[in-house]
Amino acid sequence: MGFPGTWMTESESMVYRVVPKCACSTIGQIMYYSDHGHFFDGDIHDAQAGLHKWAMDGSQDAISRTVKAHSSFAFTCVRNPYTRILSSFFDKICGIQRNGKRYRGNLVPSLIYNYGIEVGGDDGKGEFDQIQSFRRFLLFARDTIRWRRPMDPDIHWSSMSGHVSTFVVNGGRYDRIFWTERFNEGMQDVLDHIDTPHPVNLSEIPRFNESEGHGPKRAHPVEDYFDDLSMHLVYEIYKRDFELFKYDFENPANKMPTGEIDLDEIHAKLGD
Repeated sequence: MGFPGTWMTESESMVYRVVPKCACSTIGQIMYYSDHGHFFDGDIHDAQAGLHKWAMDGSQDAISRTVKAHSSFAFTCVRNPYTRILSSFFDKICGIQRNGKRYRGNLVPSLIYNYGIEVGGDDGKGEFDQIQSFRRFLLFARDTIRWRRPMDPDIHWSSMSGHVSTFVVNGGRYDRIFWTERFNEGMQDVLDHIDTPHPVNLSEIPRFNESEGHGPKRAHPVEDYFDDLSMHLVYEIYKRDFELFKYDFENPANKMPTGEIDLDEIHAKLGD
């Protein structure tokens, strides 16, 4: 299986397991900058050079060798499951993607038909009941994850622990896992452990939120989207994420972690 979703600097200074909706655009641009002294012109997910990616055949040998030898600092970044699934809904379901089309072709029309959601019209800018539509989307997300119906789960709402685990199961070991909510602190710790061809001053790095502007603005506080049933569904889907990455399931309004991530626990539980 190898190391899907893994990026590495060409200088082999650091290895990153991408977790969608968890600052991956910013992290990728920092990696690119640290090697080249400038940012990639465009969405870093589109870069076909300047960064090793598992999805590119020419990068797989270098990534495999480095990860298995643990010769580079390996890390990933996670996010509160409540805000992550909300972000997925507004970006991927309600939003128009950068190619000017809806995400995954007929996905949104089928959700409108089968789950009764609304997305703000053809351009995603119309008024609609965000809370009701999100809760219906949550049913769909649960169906894809629990029963793989009516489709396999999408990478943007499949569990973070699922993404993180492939790296461990196939022989990798993380040196650091940090939270999006404490991004500067976590990313700085990564940079403090490595030497890069070009120095990175985090205070001067912009946030590359490539999904921003795709969809409608969230009209309510996070907690308003989650009633008792929604919280139950979220826990059913993301129980392991809450436990391993130390997030507060009981209070959707609290996006901050409640404890420290235990790397030994993660390697033990995800390495099965």
